[in-house]
Amino acid sequence: MGKSLIIVESPSKAKTINKYLGKDYTVEASVGHIKNLPKSKLGVDVENNYESVYETISGKEEVVNKLKKIAGDAHAVYIATDPDREGEAIASDIAEEIVPENKKLFRVLFHEITPNGVREGMENPREINKNLVESQRARRAMDRLVGYKVSPFLWKTVYYGLSAGRVQSVALRLICEREEEIKKFKPVEYWTITGEFKTERSDLFFAKLLRIKGKEPKISDQLSSEQTVADIKTKQFSISDIQKKNVKRNPNAPFITSTLQQEAASRLRFTAKRTMMLAQKLYEGIDLGEEGTVGLITYMRTDSTRLSDDAVTAVREFIYSNYGAEYLPKEPRVYKKGKASQDAHEAIRPTSIKFTPKSIKRHLEKDLYALYELIWNRFVACQMESAKFEQVTVDVTGGDYMFRTTGSVPLFRGFLQVYDDIKEEKGIDDDEDLTSKIPAHLAVGQKTELTQILPKQHFTKPPARFTESSLVKELEALGIGRPSTYAQIVATILDRKYVDQEERKLKATPLGMTIIGILKQSLPDIVNYKFTAKMEDELETIASGENSYVQVLDDFYKPFHKDLELLDGQAGKIKKSLQQDAGEACDLCGKPMIIKWGRYGQFKACSGYPACKNRKPLEDETEKFQHMAGMKCKVCGGDMVVKGGPFGAFLGCSNYPSCTNTQPITTGIKCPVCKTGDIIESKTRRKRIFYRCSNNTTENKTCEFISWDMPVEKECKNCKNPYLIKKSSKRKGDYLLCPNCKEEYYLEESESQAVAV
Repeated sequence: MGKSLIIVESPSKAKTINKYLGKDYTVEASVGHIKNLPKSKLGVDVENNYESVYETISGKEEVVNKLKKIAGDAHAVYIATDPDREGEAIASDIAEEIVPENKKLFRVLFHEITPNGVREGMENPREINKNLVESQRARRAMDRLVGYKVSPFLWKTVYYGLSAGRVQSVALRLICEREEEIKKFKPVEYWTITGEFKTERSDLFFAKLLRIKGKEPKISDQLSSEQTVADIKTKQFSISDIQKKNVKRNPNAPFITSTLQQEAASRLRFTAKRTMMLAQKLYEGIDLGEEGTVGLITYMRTDSTRLSDDAVTAVREFIYSNYGAEYLPKEPRVYKKGKASQDAHEAIRPTSIKFTPKSIKRHLEKDLYALYELIWNRFVACQMESAKFEQVTVDVTGGDYMFRTTGSVPLFRGFLQVYDDIKEEKGIDDDEDLTSKIPAHLAVGQKTELTQILPKQHFTKPPARFTESSLVKELEALGIGRPSTYAQIVATILDRKYVDQEERKLKATPLGMTIIGILKQSLPDIVNYKFTAKMEDELETIASGENSYVQVLDDFYKPFHKDLELLDGQAGKIKKSLQQDAGEACDLCGKPMIIKWGRYGQFKACSGYPACKNRKPLEDETEKFQHMAGMKCKVCGGDMVVKGGPFGAFLGCSNYPSCTNTQPITTGIKCPVCKTGDIIESKTRRKRIFYRCSNNTTENKTCEFISWDMPVEKECKNCKNPYLIKKSSKRKGDYLLCPNCKEEYYLEESESQAVAV
């Protein structure tokens, strides 16, 4: 009798599972999907019930043939692709393409790659779930119809090569509308007043002005502030009220995909894509030396906060043994699932409580350890007692003015022993209130002395740009996208140059704003939040068996197709409306110059094209690099001019195409390391900006200088490092940092010398 074949997606997962099973099994990997819709054509027959044509992915023939041969000799075939819809669709393709009809075929699910998880999966085989496959196929068809029908429309109206996606376009709309809000925002001035008070025991504390004559203070300018301060100084103050109450803070639920991505972004600075890549490794298995290869976490694409009874029992025993009975709730905590949760998998948790982060740290690289520790701590904390605090509120009144300060004293840390809150420390330069410890011996009626009064000017702030994590949170709240798609959404719109990432914030590019403007006007349903969420819900009804593949695609495609038909013939008109008058004449033929879109952004072109092919960069690009004006070509002596490229602007000879000499654009700053090269601004393929020395190239590697942050020609006063780097944060604003000793400096635009913090 031949061996049984188990087919998984990943070679590393195959290696792990192979160690858990005996000699009667062979474990092989499909290395992801083996079939896909064709690249060169639509592949979805809209006239024939949306029948989709899938073909073997180019380059996968060797894998398919190998699996076919092994399957033909196998006693039985177990398909153990990932336990989600994508995995179910891959399983269906494998069954259709690889497994002979006369073979015993089983679908098994491994929710965790551990001996127990694999054994449980093998003991509970089932058939391939056709509803899940149809749901995935419908999603794929829907995305293909949008991509292949809308993209040509964008080619005609903007430029060739653009593309649109169903969910990505909605995400882009969120980012673009936030950008519009920021541009329209007009700051409003207001003032706050904070008083420093001294008790009879000479204890000092701060309190904020909260009421004037019982109403919220409205102090709109400096004159009003000065008048209010002058009046306050004439008053005598005393403690008018003290309120004390005990409050609880409950732990958060264990991680689901979206919350893991959000926390990893805020705590570890990981992108959603990196988080999922690391989580995949933890799920598939890590070599722990004598323990062998072990999957350390449960499946990482989930929207459920459910935990297995065994896992809860194990973690409660751990809490009792390691923290004590007072840290253990009487009953296990159960968390509510979200409205859109499929509840198909458990929450993301460690597979075994015995593998504490510290015990396996030596086997994990830095980032894997950081993510595992985050998952571990969140899981343990979610089953611990609440943290308890005494909250104290003190009111200080003098005449018509009432100041208030609030503080809290921890009574019992509870889950915070394991998973502490992250809150940036507040400083006196923030737009936040001054805080201080509330003195212990305050009493109602006690006199207090106003020792100083601190008025502060503020301006209302525009809404913040989305980060990856806040965008995922918003998409999840709107019911758009799935755990398996969140990480790809941002990567896609960055790749398409619709969005830039600056200081971890997502900023819509002019191209992205243009695309959304066109789609909102021409194909409103494609970027409509409610419509997209409704389609997500309808895809769920296929999975549950409530609706059919054809009906759901009909509901989507028929109104979509009608909109497309109405647009037929309008592309030229829309394209013309996007062209702006450049305000100058062509210096070759005299016709007006217009501003057009191209692969590398906007540029000026002659309206007489194609008879006249004159084109120029926009002024803002040339002004940006004014320090390079007047440079001559080293080959032919012609003028070097600014041109656009896929990785940013560069200098090219004005005598092109007879002279093809090019060179990178420098920032005008000498390299602080080698002193001979110039600092060059470059971009990665994902459009992330970085800085390198001009002597750090593939051809010339005489200097190793490279930095994600822009270098500044200022010496560190502390360690004498020859340069600082420019940094920015919400709390500190723009500042300079020494990359060597981490000394921080204020960035004063009006001064040539940085001032130490």
